[in-house]
Amino acid sequence: MKTYVAKPTDRERNWLVVDANGKTLGRLATHIADALRGKRKPEYTPHIDTGDFVVVVNAEKIVVTGNKRADKRYYRHSGYPGGLRSRSFEEMLARRPEEIIRLAVKGMMPRNRLARKQLTKLKVYAGPDHPHAAQKPEPMEVQA
Repeated sequence: MKTYVAKPTDRERNWLVVDANGKTLGRLATHIADALRGKRKPEYTPHIDTGDFVVVVNAEKIVVTGNKRADKRYYRHSGYPGGLRSRSFEEMLARRPEEIIRLAVKGMMPRNRLARKQLTKLKVYAGPDHPHAAQKPEPMEVQA
């Protein structure tokens, strides 16, 4: 029996919508990363993009456990000496809640060109509204 390898021409891409209201950050990010890569599909092939588009709404209502709201830090560097900047989870939630989910999902993807391409299929919105109604996204069930 031959091994099935998906071709870019016969892949089926669905649109999924996830409500992040009250969901734990890391657990939600693993489900989103699997959907972006296509790992839950029977035709999954590691070197072909068979994943779905994922729309995340209510990113501002994401939850973390323990004391991470105050202790978790997000770092970025400008590339210049002394250019290291950091923000706490609470500051990120106030300024850019979409970036919290994007960074969590990015950390769970492989570090290669395909994963960077798959990450562009992630659409995150702070509130309950999104402009992708024309694609008719289906709700994705996430075990909290």
